Amino acid sequence: MDIKQLKFLIALDQTRHFGQAAALCHITQPTLSMRLRNLEDELDLMLVKRGQRFEGFTEAGERILAWARTLLAAHDGLQAEAASCRGQVVGSLRLGSVPLASFNTMSLLMPLREKYPELQYQLSTHSTEQIMDGLSRNQLDLGICYLDQVNASFFEVIELGTTTMGLLHDTRHFQLDTPQLQWSELADLPLGLLSKGMHYRQSLDLSLRSRGLEPMAVLESDSSFQLIQAITAGVCCAVMPLNFGLEDLSEHLRIIPIADASIHSPVGLLLRRSEPRSAIAEQCFTEARALFQTS
Repeated sequence: MDIKQLKFLIALDQTRHFGQAAALCHITQPTLSMRLRNLEDELDLMLVKRGQRFEGFTEAGERILAWARTLLAAHDGLQAEAASCRGQVVGSLRLGSVPLASFNTMSLLMPLREKYPELQYQLSTHSTEQIMDGLSRNQLDLGICYLDQVNASFFEVIELGTTTMGLLHDTRHFQLDTPQLQWSELADLPLGLLSKGMHYRQSLDLSLRSRGLEPMAVLESDSSFQLIQAITAGVCCAVMPLNFGLEDLSEHLRIIPIADASIHSPVGLLLRRSEPRSAIAEQCFTEARALFQTS
């Protein structure tokens, strides 16, 4: 068994396709299949369900895949630690974030990029629960999430502020000439909403129900990108975070603050307390503390 076999297994999980996994690993599909069969022979287990195409992992494969992620993370952490001992910050920072919050991730990445030009970034979107689980399992290095469910005994936390909200719209399709909106003014507007179950959506629903309002929901999605696509197409408007960098995406996008619109729980940056922690995660967390922590 070698580290490349584990990388091939993880690539197959990411792509769910033999050919795409091979391309991702810069090898041929027959080579990928052969190396995975070698791994199965060594472990004396069937890991992958095979047919005309990839059909998923066996139960044993799912369990081995979890260990593969842990081992690969440890390998990457070892490489980063060695680089740190040489005075370098190189490798990849795995950053997970909730999909919508009044914190622009680029305000963290841009200073890091300037200071550590060799550092790479893997960005992913998750719920708060998934971020805490990913940090605990060493599948993420840092996480940006809501803090009401976070146990500070397990995580170091930098508070990043409260999420305030406004109505994002495309001025080519909606003319809303006002410096601020009241919640009642949203009732007659077609709205795009984040999928139910997400923290942001739960808080939004609570804000609407507490005022006796029923939104005119014309679209739901778990992707903020798809919501923005719908907004620019004129399908809907959407209640989005202020200070999220959304207006910079197009000259036609405008966000109008909504009175008394905020999510009770603040957003924070998390680093797990337990070892092993990657040198990259610790260094980036230290830089973030200097950037954002005021007390």
